[in-house]
Amino acid sequence: MEGTFGSTRVVLVQGDLTQQAVDAIVNAANPSLLGGGGVDGAVHRAGFVIHTVGPVWRGGDRGEAEVLASAYRESLALAEARGLRTVAFPSISTGAYGYPLEEAADTALTAVGGFLRAGSGLEEVRFVLFSEGHLAAYERALGELP
Repeated sequence: MEGTFGSTRVVLVQGDLTQQAVDAIVNAANPSLLGGGGVDGAVHRAGFVIHTVGPVWRGGDRGEAEVLASAYRESLALAEARGLRTVAFPSISTGAYGYPLEEAADTALTAVGGFLRAGSGLEEVRFVLFSEGHLAAYERALGELP
């Protein structure tokens, strides 16, 4: 599934973030930004990486939505500042940090859509989701955006 915001395509796919043919992938890192194993280690081996720190879910009343939205917006701003054209995101904070998937999808796509509608040199923003459930949540959220 895909949509267009301004002149930028937003694409939703199920797959492996580290296997995407994009200029940069976003790594949902821990606050120290130190490399780790698993997905983090694979991301570091894949190429240009933009590190961002998403919020730990603590019930939703501690500014988590704004922190999550900022993680997406700041990553896009950095990609533009580097002259990149394509960037791929995971579903930030929905794993170990416990952010509810449906709310995270809404926040992510609203933040990205708002950033891109304001004018962007990016050609494509891709969300690479690792499960059918994640993909379905992001498809629903994208379909509800104006």
